Amino acid sequence: MLTQLTRLSIEADGRYAKTEELQFLKSYFQSWEQRVSAYEKIRAAEAQIINRVETKLRTLDPNLFLNAAGDFTEVWRRDIVQVLRYAAAALLFNEHDHLREGLLLWHNTIAKSYQFDQTCKTTFEVMPEVIEQYLTPQEALLLRPILELNLIILG
Repeated sequence: MLTQLTRLSIEADGRYAKTEELQFLKSYFQSWEQRVSAYEKIRAAEAQIINRVETKLRTLDPNLFLNAAGDFTEVWRRDIVQVLRYAAAALLFNEHDHLREGLLLWHNTIAKSYQFDQTCKTTFEVMPEVIEQYLTPQEALLLRPILELNLIILG
């Protein structure tokens, strides 16, 4: 949304924006209440979501949080909280590009260097089903592309 507004302000400088150039605003405002609601639900349930994801991951593979340096559960928790917060902000502002370029590509480099890639892949396979338990189907539909982006880049 913010990126699109910036682009529109540059492209329409000195003229009125065309109807088709304003379409993203109409679409965004039609989903505004759902975006805010989903954002608030994720914010309120952050700790529960992280705990549930971790529990599911440990059930799938008890050694998932181990690498050559030892147990990295605390690092995973810190990083996943950050990714979840950025995902919620991306949902609120409809800013997928900012999420991808601002956090996910950087986090992908870190995950690979510390051999967290399998943990990331499994995390973002499990996370959607956990988060969607807290959202309405419409809210989950808005969040799904962001979670898929997480899986594509970090998985």
